[in-house]
Amino acid sequence: MSPTRSLSGAESKISNDDSVKYKNKKGYRNKMLGPLDMFNIGIGPSSSHTIGPMKAALKFINSLEQQKILLSTVRIKVDLFGSLALTGEGHGTILAVLNGLSGETPKTIDPKTFISRTIQIKQANKILLNHKVEIDFIYDRDVILNKNEFLQQHSNGMRFIAYLNTGELFQEEFFSIGGGFIVSAAEFNIEAQVNEVKVPYGFNNATELFGLCKKNNMSIAQLVTQNELTRKSIEELKREALDIIEVMHDSVNKGLHAEGLLPGGLNVRRRAPGLYKKLFTAGVKATPKEERLLSMAYAIAVNEENAAFGRIVTAPTNGAAGTIPGVLEYYRNFCAGASSEKLIEFILTAGTIGVLYKLGASISAAEVGCQGEIGVACSMASGALTAVLGGSLVQIEKAAEIAMEHNLGTTCDPVGGLVQIPCIERNGVAASKAIDIANLALLEEEPGIISLDRVIKTMLRTGQEMSIKYKETSLGGLAVNIVNC
Repeated sequence: MSPTRSLSGAESKISNDDSVKYKNKKGYRNKMLGPLDMFNIGIGPSSSHTIGPMKAALKFINSLEQQKILLSTVRIKVDLFGSLALTGEGHGTILAVLNGLSGETPKTIDPKTFISRTIQIKQANKILLNHKVEIDFIYDRDVILNKNEFLQQHSNGMRFIAYLNTGELFQEEFFSIGGGFIVSAAEFNIEAQVNEVKVPYGFNNATELFGLCKKNNMSIAQLVTQNELTRKSIEELKREALDIIEVMHDSVNKGLHAEGLLPGGLNVRRRAPGLYKKLFTAGVKATPKEERLLSMAYAIAVNEENAAFGRIVTAPTNGAAGTIPGVLEYYRNFCAGASSEKLIEFILTAGTIGVLYKLGASISAAEVGCQGEIGVACSMASGALTAVLGGSLVQIEKAAEIAMEHNLGTTCDPVGGLVQIPCIERNGVAASKAIDIANLALLEEEPGIISLDRVIKTMLRTGQEMSIKYKETSLGGLAVNIVNC
């Protein structure tokens, strides 16, 4: 088993040594990531607390099958640690784990069965592993929330133990590192091969990316498309991007028309439908002010869907799922030239900027606070909007940098452990901010004094020094200072 640490001593495990080169980072930071890897179609409310744990539980069950011991399994025990234990109930972690053990995937699960399957498991005291093997499952016995323990590798740790009819045990540990990405304990301790995937235009940071684009007279989208063609066809790439765009669009539309209270007990009423009705009139051209407020309504709509366990796209996380769709919908509805090709360019550019943060810092609020989620989403959206509006490489980098610069230090302190307050409204504000920043960047051609690489490094260091209370634990900030009326 991995060593644990107490809550009082819990700090980020990312190295503070600025001299550490990218090639020496742990394997999960050095795998070839494509722009579309930053967007996972899944279910709300949290990529790190819902999608990641569901994937981990399913991977564990698949391991049992591969080891040919699934049929010999008589009991499964789940231990959740750190942030997953502290806010997992509100973030849907337990629901996700039980669905993953049942054989469900985030992309294909029917949101209507997400909660009902868990209720059935609790009531029957039984679980059907991978849709194949039924065993006893006593919820209070087999799901343990270790709220005062953090596994050493990451704040979002989980341990699965299978008890076999032979008396033997089989266990695995996983870590949900943000955006739906997971790594096993074994993978955390393996140095990656530097040239794991050969691509024509490899880059490890923004300086290398923009340098390659300039040298080869390519846009960001054109360059990463060439890299992606090493593992998929152009038709597959476009189809995958359009699938992401379609789910984003659908989540906006659903959120704009679904009324009522969000689940969780805070009695938060859906605001997007009311905002939309006030701002949009069919057949009447929206004013610039209404357009901007509509972008906020679009973003809020998506995150209300996310909070209601709806189908959304991590962008790059669930907590920040509304920012990019909000800006993309604004571009689609109110900007000239918004063709399918331009929408794909937007997604590829946004995803590439997200990859830079994934490589150079983190997109996990449990690791660096909400600056790693909302801040990154705002940076991705602003840079991408600048690109499709005709911005130069200098302007794109400047927009992405400014967006993060003004999200530095943003805390993650969800009230009640739910992805509702301040998360939903924060997405609307970030969408509007991204549009402002893109328009600002388009007015200036000179580079910013602070580079994108420098602000990414600053964001990482800020996250390292941030108190654990403000990293998705609901132990500080708004989570403990709201007035109960």
